[in-house]
Amino acid sequence: MLNRDSLTQLKGLKAQMEAEKEHAEATVKGTQARYGFAVLDDGREIFIPPDEMLKAFADDRVRVCVRPDKGDKLIAEIERLIDSPLGDFTGRCVRKGKAMFVEPDLPRISRWLFIPPHARNGVKEGDYVRSAILRHPIKDGKPQAKILEVIGGADAPGIENLYTAIRFGLPNSWSKESGVTLKACLANAQPLADQRRRDLSDLEFVSIDSARTQDIDDALYADITDNGWNLYVAIADPTSFIEAGSPLDEEIAQRASSVYFHGDAIPMMPEELSQETCALAEEKDRPALVCKISVSDAGEVGEFGFMEAAIRSRAKLSYLAVDRYLAGNYDELMSHATPLEALYQVYRALRANREANELVMEDRVEYRWYMDDDKRIDHIETHEKLLSQKLVEECMVATNRCAAKFLRDHNCNGPFVRHRGFRSDRKDEVGRFLKKFLPELAEANLEEVSSYRDIMKQLSASSSELPLRSMANRLLTRAELNTEAGAHMGMGLECYSNCTSPLRKYTDYLAHRQIKSALHEGPVDQLKQAQLQQLGDNISRARQASQQAELWLQCRFLLPHVGEEHDGKITHMNSSGFTVKLKNWGIEGLVDLRKDPEKFSFDRWTASLASPTRSFQLEQDLKIKIESVNVEKREIAFAPVADTPDAPETPG
Repeated sequence: MLNRDSLTQLKGLKAQMEAEKEHAEATVKGTQARYGFAVLDDGREIFIPPDEMLKAFADDRVRVCVRPDKGDKLIAEIERLIDSPLGDFTGRCVRKGKAMFVEPDLPRISRWLFIPPHARNGVKEGDYVRSAILRHPIKDGKPQAKILEVIGGADAPGIENLYTAIRFGLPNSWSKESGVTLKACLANAQPLADQRRRDLSDLEFVSIDSARTQDIDDALYADITDNGWNLYVAIADPTSFIEAGSPLDEEIAQRASSVYFHGDAIPMMPEELSQETCALAEEKDRPALVCKISVSDAGEVGEFGFMEAAIRSRAKLSYLAVDRYLAGNYDELMSHATPLEALYQVYRALRANREANELVMEDRVEYRWYMDDDKRIDHIETHEKLLSQKLVEECMVATNRCAAKFLRDHNCNGPFVRHRGFRSDRKDEVGRFLKKFLPELAEANLEEVSSYRDIMKQLSASSSELPLRSMANRLLTRAELNTEAGAHMGMGLECYSNCTSPLRKYTDYLAHRQIKSALHEGPVDQLKQAQLQQLGDNISRARQASQQAELWLQCRFLLPHVGEEHDGKITHMNSSGFTVKLKNWGIEGLVDLRKDPEKFSFDRWTASLASPTRSFQLEQDLKIKIESVNVEKREIAFAPVADTPDAPETPG
């Protein structure tokens, strides 16, 4: 038995241990390993040991006990669950013995979740599924999941697109409320009867698009003037059918953009509008928002105006057919020679002016995928951008420039597309970069469009052996949506917006609504920056879904080619390795030099990695071997072929 002194000491020790404990609420932060962290409300991050981490999922809100361990390091023990935000999620069904599990497709959950027999919903091993938590692991660390939907097996045609769309929460149907709104729109809206709408049906508009395109949202016409041309760009007018704030309008905003997968598409608008009622179809009277632009002989965009109009497209022409006509190899379009010849001359003038005075993205090799009956890549062919595509692009750029100026001058708040150029958080590095490679522009004002344009043009034209223009890309910011007009440095313009694709992009749809409010001199529907931020997030989610589906298809395509050697070019480089694009297929893979027996050092000022015997540089051509392809993880690994020549010597 313990004597009185021993009992007193034990009680004192216990009291001390209790005093050293802290009870608090926290959010669980997951990691790729088995442990995690409890993020307390005061910002502290407390280590959660692996055994404790079994009781929770990442982002769970929990109550923890913070105490020192044997080494006086603070650890968090999970006491109870407050809230678990984990809703439904996607994954793949796996088997271990007779037990079935779902492997979640979530970045911060790497554990398998047991599926009890009564919750399997007919799932088979290897199926891709949509699941939810049936039993939280807070009590014993043993979670259970239930199958909400079997999406399909690994070999199901189009599973890559279908699964990725569900994983990113992209809708595949319309709500009942939107259906009611759509029916009312089609029955009641009569935009062509509006007396304010100008009749331009006598102009020979033509649309130029892909042969299969049905959601045609622009048509073009141009005529010759004494000083150049008048360019008319007619844009589909869905805002004349859809009431602002209606269930259909809100659902379109949530979709944010049409999503184009290879072999599938998720439209932003119901097809009754985008492909029928609003599409600028051949020989159909359609409401349109028309921008009339005066273009000088020198390609300068002069006076312009927007108007609500009624137009009738004379023809739906394909890019390929127009390209062949412009090359003199296709006489079947002679009936449309007048508008096509004028449009071609407008294009040449606009393009030459932009190349001389602004910034134009360099033409790159494009890759066309040909899909088989299972919606997988059969083969890939390279091709150059067609002249007809460039023609349409220049007309759209001119229209979007005018839209931005119109919105700015009428005190509308966008949406504007802004590109701030160099990243503000890399200002010092930008300064060192310019001093090293463009000392004559080292003191240039990076906030001015003219200075940024001069820097980019000189980097592109530099005779340096280093790929200076590509090296500068890591110092640039991304374009963003904003309620205030501002410079688009990447294009060398004082302001820019998008208005030419309202059937496919909600940003363009909003621009139409703002422009039309100003035309009617009515109250402008003021946009909020938070609204544009949410819209940008929705667009980003759709883009990520498309990219993930593409990567999955690329992995499947490359799998039979593992071990083959191909020619490539280095497109991105960092301290651990580099990315290579295959010249024949345009597919990128990672070369991880951390696994190489030699040690490589990274030099940011030459964009190169060097070891005692080898060196690699950004934009270097090299031969690689397709080392491995992991279809499930969407990972492609390349390895340099031993006889690949070293990168060219570069100045230190």
